[in-house]
Amino acid sequence: MYFSRFLCAGIWLSVSSSLYAQVKPSNLDHVDPTIGGVGLILEPARPLAHLPNSMLRMHPLKKDQLDDQVAGFPLSVISHRIGAAFLFLPLYEAQTAKDAGITIHHEVTKPYFYELTDERFYNTVSFSPAARSGFFELKNASQSRKFRFSLSVMNANGKIERIGTNDLAGTEDYNGMKVYFFAKTNGKISQFQQETIAGKSAVVASLETESASFSFKYGISLISIDQARQNLEKEIGEDTFETVKAKARSAWEKALNLIQVSGGTEAQKRTFFTALYRTYERMVDVNEYGHYYSAYDHQVHSSAGAFFVDNWIWDSYIALQPLTMILDPDKDQAMIRSYITMYQQSGWMPSFAVTFGDWPAMIGNHAAVWMADSWNKGQRNFDLRSAYEGLRKNALEATLLPWRNGPASSLDSFYNKNGYMPALAAGQKETVKVVDDVWEKRQAVSVTLENSYSDWCIAQLAGPAGYPDDQSLFLKRAAFYRNVFRTEKGMVWPKDQAGNWIEPYDPKLSGREYFTENNAYIYNWHVKHDLNSLFDLMGGRKNAEAKLDQLFREDLSLPKWKFWANQPDASGLVGQFVMGNEPGLHIPYLYNYLGSPWKTQKRIRMLMDTWFRADVFGMPGDEDGGAMSAFVVFSMMGFFQVTPGVPVYTIGSPSFESISIQLPNGKKFSILAKNNSKDKVYIQQAKMNGQLLTEPMFTHDQLANGGTLELLMGDKPNKQWGVRQN
Repeated sequence: MYFSRFLCAGIWLSVSSSLYAQVKPSNLDHVDPTIGGVGLILEPARPLAHLPNSMLRMHPLKKDQLDDQVAGFPLSVISHRIGAAFLFLPLYEAQTAKDAGITIHHEVTKPYFYELTDERFYNTVSFSPAARSGFFELKNASQSRKFRFSLSVMNANGKIERIGTNDLAGTEDYNGMKVYFFAKTNGKISQFQQETIAGKSAVVASLETESASFSFKYGISLISIDQARQNLEKEIGEDTFETVKAKARSAWEKALNLIQVSGGTEAQKRTFFTALYRTYERMVDVNEYGHYYSAYDHQVHSSAGAFFVDNWIWDSYIALQPLTMILDPDKDQAMIRSYITMYQQSGWMPSFAVTFGDWPAMIGNHAAVWMADSWNKGQRNFDLRSAYEGLRKNALEATLLPWRNGPASSLDSFYNKNGYMPALAAGQKETVKVVDDVWEKRQAVSVTLENSYSDWCIAQLAGPAGYPDDQSLFLKRAAFYRNVFRTEKGMVWPKDQAGNWIEPYDPKLSGREYFTENNAYIYNWHVKHDLNSLFDLMGGRKNAEAKLDQLFREDLSLPKWKFWANQPDASGLVGQFVMGNEPGLHIPYLYNYLGSPWKTQKRIRMLMDTWFRADVFGMPGDEDGGAMSAFVVFSMMGFFQVTPGVPVYTIGSPSFESISIQLPNGKKFSILAKNNSKDKVYIQQAKMNGQLLTEPMFTHDQLANGGTLELLMGDKPNKQWGVRQN
């Protein structure tokens, strides 16, 4: 009798626990991949289905989230926003291969799952990912079992073939390398027909199956078709669609549960956790169970460790890599080790380390910032000497020109000798052949400013790397920014080869001749490594603060459409401040260094509420694979790192009453914002671990060791709190 009661109680507890697990609120339930799905000016964010930092990524091929037509489903996004490989598309009833597409009736978008219902027959296409493999399942009311496979929209070279009666395989050339897939269906493939569509190889096939659904499992590889088959067998094998989906959901639960929040609105939680999900989009590990293909020497290597690729370091060094250093420093160091390996394989430290090799986009040597930041945070599991040698080589021997890599040009020799990139007068014809004279041009002022910062970071690494004599060289180069600051104007300014300031010059409308994707009003604040000296150049802190105030109020002086014709990347405008582009992310926090932290609190909350909404327009600029989203995560938690390389965070105004970060060492760091609300955005008092905090800063060590930052919030600013004395 006693045993029977105990057994019944145990069953009840087991069942109730199971039911609780099913209804327990989850951070994953707040994620909405459609947020930001319409680009305000440039690219939309895509509703990617993938695992965190995984090789395989998939999203439906359409213009943006308002487009109701899907042209197909890429088997994998190979490099963020640069392209995908292969295209899979069901064909319904009378559709031909040449006019095929699916009109959307309904969509479900999750990080771990995508489902589309078509408008005509209410057929469904469902997808769920593993790390290097994926699973499509089609349930067709029309009983159609016809589908098309083609090469991606980017590429024309490759082939797709039938293997046996129910398998498929393919090879596609992609930017100088090859991508492979191997797929299994749950039926017999019949009527397998090769076609050419828009100059690209394709096949149209029918599937004979007694099942109510059509399943399509596949693996991808950068090594071979056989490796793609092995990836499929290891990761999915005989698993059902629901099993793959459950595993993918579990992987995302683990990643997103590292941060917990309470308070705030449901919309704010959707914005926050969607941003956190996007920070896992890259870098991606392309090691395929002990082997990886590297586009940096075009060889297949044996390695038990991860090999991470696909990083736009110009964007990601600012917030994405610092966030990874908090949540998963081991992974961040594995990414750095991958960069060092790429340098050893190719001879240059990568600029943008994408899947198909170094894509020399943008400017700067920001791997130096990333690596100095990691080292100064006590993360030492990488070969600093090799890293330093690569960074030094890029700084002193490589070209600094936009969208170029390789040996230095005559302009670089001038830079090394004179301490600035020389500019041309407006309308003057380019004189150096290696410069792109159509669009990117010299970006002379930005090149000088960004490399000054990179060189400062190299100086921080010189001693630990075993090159102490280099420190003075790179500290001298770190001051080159002074050569393009015109003190009587209080503004960065282009200078010609003779040392004369360029005239005429409009700091609002100067384009890529002088700046990178922004104008002088943003780049005026790009001396992250020497802020006190920058403020002195501006005439002191009071003048600098007034100038910062004016940044958010300065008129464009012409209609927005004309401004954007010249500055298309300058989106999310507040005065001349650009919220939608990474070089401006640190600027609202500079009030903390100028003696008015309450203005940072005011600005950050306004910017979060205005530009990062929980809808399809909720991204003010290009998302850049987690780079912008990491800023959102930091800012909604209530702090940010202005100067990567200096392990110090500065405090803003959190969006939630409570934030808890689970650290990899088993400890937690919490932020408690008492009385926080939409109106109570101002810090009245702060404590760190119970001790009064009188300045708006704390160190990475304080965070990494765990503890609690307590903030008392109010609806009026406490203009005395956090005022720094130096």
